[in-house]
Amino acid sequence: MKVLSIQILAIEQPHKPPAVPLAQASDLSSFSFLQRGSIGEFLNFFSKTVAERTSSGQRQSVQENNYLAHSYFKSNDNLVGILISDEEYPVRVAFSLLNKILDEFAVKVPQSKWKSINFQSASSSGSNNLVGSIGFNNSLNEYLVKYQDPKQADTILKVQQELDETKIVLHKTIESVLERGEKLDSLVERSNALSSQSKMFYKTAKKQNSCCLIA
Repeated sequence: MKVLSIQILAIEQPHKPPAVPLAQASDLSSFSFLQRGSIGEFLNFFSKTVAERTSSGQRQSVQENNYLAHSYFKSNDNLVGILISDEEYPVRVAFSLLNKILDEFAVKVPQSKWKSINFQSASSSGSNNLVGSIGFNNSLNEYLVKYQDPKQADTILKVQQELDETKIVLHKTIESVLERGEKLDSLVERSNALSSQSKMFYKTAKKQNSCCLIA
């Protein structure tokens, strides 16, 4: 079982891009050194794509190959939590953890730090400048390390008994959450967050049907 990435993103309105990352942590130790740059970019791309297609109050899991992006859009906060794990990581633990993380973020990070975001400008730049300035990355890293072992979440699960797994929407591929007419290849090509090297990595891996995440 493995958690690869946890992110918190801000979004103006449900299903209205762009989503802007505010905090993130990742563990790419299971990939080769040469792959990590592109894998990291695709984790960010995967998180952003799913966040922008999550409805307010919704919990959904999007599967791609052997990985799942668990997404929770916390109502009224305009914040989406994304946890990317392998398919063996317990779904209930993932969403309980996202709920706890979003609650803690709301307490520790004043809305004044991010509510004034120019969403379009932040997206078009393709940068993650806000991620370092918000001041929550260390907390996410602690969660990422601690909850690699899902048994560590037992106390969270006892508190969050209300989580109803039957209400979690599961999508078998990232393509299934895209709007009609949208194509993943086009989103990859247009993305400002993906380097030319990562786009080439995606195309090559897709031809070989071997991309670790979304090809």
